[in-house]
Amino acid sequence: MAKLRGLVLVGLLGAVLFTASPAQALAGPVRPAGVSVTVSHASVALVPVQTQPPGPVLDPAQTDKANTEKTRNKLIAALIAVVLLGIVIWGRKIRSKRAKGS
Repeated sequence: MAKLRGLVLVGLLGAVLFTASPAQALAGPVRPAGVSVTVSHASVALVPVQTQPPGPVLDPAQTDKANTEKTRNKLIAALIAVVLLGIVIWGRKIRSKRAKGS
């Protein structure tokens, strides 16, 4: 019963999210019929030109250092995983020998 209730709630939420039209939010203000808008050349605003590209500036030296540190951490984790796997395999081998001996 709880699964059915959860599915119904997810379905209702999905229906609400998919039926809301984002085009209505982007349409802008509604003007009455018969009203025209004219733009004169004097009212045009100038947009400043960006001198720098958008986004953060990345330093290649820091990026290389971070990549080497990440690689080293991955190698350490892999080494630990191999050691633990070896311990498990060795323990199972010993346990199987004891079971055969009994």
